[in-house]
Amino acid sequence: MQFICIQSGVQLSVGLLALPMNLAQSAGTDGWMGILLVWILNLTASLIIVQVMKKYPDGTLLDLLAHYCGRWVGTVAAVLIGLYFFFYGYIGITRTILYVKQWLLPQTSSPLIMLLLLIPTYTIARNGLRIIGRYAELVFFISLWIPFAYILPLNDAQWLYLLPVLKEGWLPVFSAAEAALLSFSGIGVTLILYPFLLHKRQAAMGVILSNTMSMLAFLLMTLICFVYFSPNEIKGYNEPVVNVLKNIEFKFIERIEVVFISFYLFMFSLSWIPTFYACTFCISWLLGKQDHRNPLRVLWLLLAIGTFLFMPTFNQNTFMGKWLTKCAFGIEYTLPLCLLLYLWFRVRKKKAELT
Repeated sequence: MQFICIQSGVQLSVGLLALPMNLAQSAGTDGWMGILLVWILNLTASLIIVQVMKKYPDGTLLDLLAHYCGRWVGTVAAVLIGLYFFFYGYIGITRTILYVKQWLLPQTSSPLIMLLLLIPTYTIARNGLRIIGRYAELVFFISLWIPFAYILPLNDAQWLYLLPVLKEGWLPVFSAAEAALLSFSGIGVTLILYPFLLHKRQAAMGVILSNTMSMLAFLLMTLICFVYFSPNEIKGYNEPVVNVLKNIEFKFIERIEVVFISFYLFMFSLSWIPTFYACTFCISWLLGKQDHRNPLRVLWLLLAIGTFLFMPTFNQNTFMGKWLTKCAFGIEYTLPLCLLLYLWFRVRKKKAELT
């Protein structure tokens, strides 16, 4: 359950708020079909990752590469994968700071918000995967109310906005799938989490459930935004998932979108806490150390000091997100497939030599 919550939390955290707008810009109201295409791609890639990790069940991907390809290959992979996880977490935490400044604390400086986020991050991540897993499980259960809040805007929904289906053919849908790829990225944490699973036989079912949960959440939010806003109107909102809540009114609360953003900080945190841990794990593996806390402290200081020197804008963060999509395609899709083919040919070669 904790493995499912970690992986699904990493996926749901980065690109959910802007996903409907990105899909609408790529394929109009047909963009929701791109979510289904990426879901199928993600399921395939996740199952490939599980099959690869079964070849070396007691070690991470770094141990597997060092065992089958040599120590230097494992070293290069540790550097690249560590940088990827750091890049992923950095984009997540800086995007969160931008959301906090826009919706909650416009007069508070970015370095101070970064510090406020890093303190609980270190408290959770320093205790290892067991505490991270419990935290992800807690976030999952306390966030179950969020989908029900989006049922209320359906009173003003116009379902005809979704018709006709495939207005311009499949090409825009494939473009929308590319736009949804960033939101579905994050399955690479399986490469680090797999050896720590108590029931490795259920890993395949775990990745299926986590990806399906993410797909259903993305599909729900996207369809609600598509039927609430007109096809042209939705393209004018950067975070339509938040804007759709503005017309909801309660007697005991005036602006529910502010409560939503405040509460969603828990979900946002799952974009950087597990990935920063994975980054420090790679650094510890390079150094031959079991304790990841010293690399975590160094990473904590670099982020705290670096924010005083540079803080990306929304446009810069979006640009980095596009590069993250390319990196994710290489780390989470291409690398496991190449490894699976390599191990398959290796086994076939050994069988041929024995016969």
